[in-house]
Amino acid sequence: MSSPCIKEVSRACLPRCCPNQLLGQPEYQGSEQSTTPSRYDFIAATAISLHPNTQFTNHECLPTLAQAFSSMKNAYPNYPETDQADRIRDQEYHQLTQSNHVCLDYIGHGLFSYSQQLHSNAPFFSIIYKSVNLYVQITRGGQESEFETKIKTRLFRFMNISSDDYSLVFTANQSSAFKVLAESYPFHSNRHLLTVYDHENEAVETMIESCRKRSGCVDSAVFSWPNMRIQSKRLRKLLVNKNKNKKKRGLFVFPLQSKVTGSRYSYLWMGLAQENGWHVCLDANALGAKDMETLGLSLFQPDFLICSFYKVFGENPSGFGCLFIKKSRSMMLKNSNTNVGLVNIVQASSKPLFLQESTSTDRGKTVLSSSSSSSLIDTLEIQETSDQKEERSFYQVWKQDKSLDIEEKSRKNESRSSVVSSDIEFRGLDNADSLGLVLISSRVRYLVNWLVNAFCSLKHPHTENGVPLVRIYGPKVRVDRGPVVAFNVFDWKGEKIEPTLVQKLADRHNISLSNAILKHVSFMDKSSEEWERQVEVKNKENEGQNSMLTKKKNKVYPGIPVIMATIGFLTNFEDVYRVWAFVSRFLDADFVEKERWRYMALNQTTVEV
Repeated sequence: MSSPCIKEVSRACLPRCCPNQLLGQPEYQGSEQSTTPSRYDFIAATAISLHPNTQFTNHECLPTLAQAFSSMKNAYPNYPETDQADRIRDQEYHQLTQSNHVCLDYIGHGLFSYSQQLHSNAPFFSIIYKSVNLYVQITRGGQESEFETKIKTRLFRFMNISSDDYSLVFTANQSSAFKVLAESYPFHSNRHLLTVYDHENEAVETMIESCRKRSGCVDSAVFSWPNMRIQSKRLRKLLVNKNKNKKKRGLFVFPLQSKVTGSRYSYLWMGLAQENGWHVCLDANALGAKDMETLGLSLFQPDFLICSFYKVFGENPSGFGCLFIKKSRSMMLKNSNTNVGLVNIVQASSKPLFLQESTSTDRGKTVLSSSSSSSLIDTLEIQETSDQKEERSFYQVWKQDKSLDIEEKSRKNESRSSVVSSDIEFRGLDNADSLGLVLISSRVRYLVNWLVNAFCSLKHPHTENGVPLVRIYGPKVRVDRGPVVAFNVFDWKGEKIEPTLVQKLADRHNISLSNAILKHVSFMDKSSEEWERQVEVKNKENEGQNSMLTKKKNKVYPGIPVIMATIGFLTNFEDVYRVWAFVSRFLDADFVEKERWRYMALNQTTVEV
């Protein structure tokens, strides 16, 4: 899988940036080696980041926040160089400090900052569904507002993508982007769909379903337990299979890293796929801020690229999806049907919903004004989301000023909105740009590896072999791991504590974590407790039915629920320390029961587990 392009891509990676993990290149060893230490030095430094203790069996014996931070800075002396991110957090996202909230439950790119949300004239957006043909949309274009044009221009720049090479369409969300592409892709002739995901992904499932409806063939990479590495030999065979029509292979959907385990994959899989006649769809949703700067699109140009953006970090994760289509591939979509899921991005009105001209006022509906709904769907059923919360927040700001009557206030808001649209601030993206790739990658690398090491230091007391409290799935301490940790918590008997329970208890401690299900896992070690548990689950599911497990020897087993902690450039050390301190509470065998009684005593609603 060697390629003459490797050296060029390596040069594209800025000095002092994180090692080019996507290419598997040696770490940068220039004059600024102290900022990016060797792999050995980095791992050794991480090992002493909890000095002087290496194992903890009692949550009350953990070092204080100040002590832990001091040890961490001693281990990573360059961490203070990233304090510009702390200043941005304090100035632009102070709601995280005010609410004492640890937000580690999603990844992506925030368009705006929280400080902008405090002003009623903030240029936030809404989405309006439209039912159009994708091919017509990308070849002939359509009516586009100044606001939407400015958003596109900014996103092309942030994603480091040239508008000369790619077209961009907006979708309602990430799943819609996958669905729109799947419905337009010619699976009737290019019948194969090959994906590389170590977890259950709703967006990818929509693509798989669409492919199968048109009699397409679906396959997936398989990942070895427990490090979740790609089984390279198998994936290579699927990509190079000589029995397939090389000119009409199909679609290869590839993320550069797992958004669940933090595993990172080589660029070269894209090159190998392209060499063997596959069209490549790059899923960039798991990439962190500024990661696109090292993507080397001029060398590995995917045919399609999907990503998503949200509004405000830690406050409003609603947003939209983006589908980038290589212009030279537009013709293959000419037989696409009308696609539901494409949207226009419009500037949100600062008027409350009940004052806007509409055809309905039903709760839980997105209603379009008559002046903007020609050729659009008039009324769309959706769930109540944070978009409506945003609209309510605008209303709260609006109603504070009672000195103006309703009509005058509305006219002023409309006038203000038209002024704002000509000068849009994307402070969330601007913040990432101001920090840059080197600072962001260094900061995230320090924090995520410290957390992994801290988790590994927790052991149950009074056990012969020191039963670990936490089991991590995927890479552990590594320079080139992704900014997310997938883990589970186990009691002193080695029994897994339900991930949903851990997540609920974390939420009660004002810590937001997420969960996922690992999939496509191959257990080479049949003595693995996790393997035995999966076989037991599979047998129960197939009880009384013809089990596929008995019909053929399949090495891929059902999914494994896990908890996730995702770290971004706005995460600080206190966030990861609080997660560690919370998880350490499970060292107390009675912690769960104590939590149940504590909330009952406070007359709070409890969730039965």
